[in-house]
Amino acid sequence: MHVIRAPHELQPGHRKVCLAMGFFDGVHLGHQQIIRQTVTDAQRHDALSLVLTFDRHPRSVITPDRAPPLIYSLPQKIRTIGSLGVGHLLLLHFDETLCRQPGELFIRDLARNLKRIQSVCVGANFVFGHNRGGNVEMLRKLGLELQFTVHGVASLALDGEPVSSTRIRRCIQDGQLDLAGQMLGRAYSIAGIVAPGDQVGHTLGFPTANIDAAGLALPPNGVYAVHATLAGNLHRAVLNIGYRPTLQNPHPSLRVEAHLLDFSGEFYGQELEVIFLEKLRDEIKFPSLDDLRSQITRDITQARRIFAND
Repeated sequence: MHVIRAPHELQPGHRKVCLAMGFFDGVHLGHQQIIRQTVTDAQRHDALSLVLTFDRHPRSVITPDRAPPLIYSLPQKIRTIGSLGVGHLLLLHFDETLCRQPGELFIRDLARNLKRIQSVCVGANFVFGHNRGGNVEMLRKLGLELQFTVHGVASLALDGEPVSSTRIRRCIQDGQLDLAGQMLGRAYSIAGIVAPGDQVGHTLGFPTANIDAAGLALPPNGVYAVHATLAGNLHRAVLNIGYRPTLQNPHPSLRVEAHLLDFSGEFYGQELEVIFLEKLRDEIKFPSLDDLRSQITRDITQARRIFAND
């Protein structure tokens, strides 16, 4: 998949463009339906398939205090979209200028820069442009004028409720990771760059990779058995999410730390992605570091039993 940052970079030549638009956080089953429709359209019309998305959630600019935590980091989202057979991704920087652009002008600019749009595929409730003034009805009116077809894809339902990014975030935060995975169409995971920590894990004898998960929706605090992918290699690991209350830090911060089993090597500055298998326990404050060290040993033993049956 070829990633571009501006519409004019596509250079479609004589070919038309089939376009999917959305923020696509999590690239869940409903999003996949939209993107696959676009890929199918492109194959049918010998056109280019193009997914348009943004580098940050629009609410982080429009109403920063109401911006939701994200299901996926940007690299995760890009990888997942690419796995669906898309030819090109248009990654737009969402800022105040784009926020103020009327929806109709946004589409007309796209049509001019992309030369010839064959189809546009969005969710049935998709809104865009200044004050959310653009919608499927507007797209269809513009489609008649600019000669492209519009697919307003209805949402999918699971257990009688719509599949949505909002619902998936709620499931993650409630610890319903299996249900989140069902709606994502793949096991739930988080990914982030490994940043230097304070070496407490190393001091305890269990060095950890401190994952930068800022801005992501996270499961409840506690210890989890996970699979971890680092530099393309899969590792078994134990992950801790929490404030490390045993350390009695007067200004604790939330940490997401993975101890990779049977691993020795460098991981700083690299992306680490973890897939959640099972929660081992809640976060606990222990009387001493020795008690914490003993519990970590038990956590690892329990995790190994889970991996043996995986």
